[in-house]
Amino acid sequence: MRRIVRLSLIFSIFFFFSTQAAAQSGASDSYFGNASEKFVSGIANAATGWVELPKNIILTSQKEGPLYGITIGTAMGIMHTVGRSLVGVLDAATFFIPTKPSVNPPYIWQDFSRETSY
Repeated sequence: MRRIVRLSLIFSIFFFFSTQAAAQSGASDSYFGNASEKFVSGIANAATGWVELPKNIILTSQKEGPLYGITIGTAMGIMHTVGRSLVGVLDAATFFIPTKPSVNPPYIWQDFSRETSY
């Protein structure tokens, strides 16, 4: 139970920073704005990287057919799962260097119908 409460508290803090960064859209060139955006997107990508697996199976199945989606889509999903998770960890670890997030789209839930690029 303590673990769930602690995890909920951590995620609520991240969402607080995410909304603060979005609210500062006019001041997005500030150091704090860029650093917090990179940190929040890094943590979110490290935690939700596994969603790349079903996303790639679905996208590949829609484009090429179900058999191709199950085989090649699964392989691409595994590759993108590892990629998004590792890039998320890297972005979270280097948030103090305020660059744009390394993954495009920055969050898995943004533009779900587009393939991920790095």
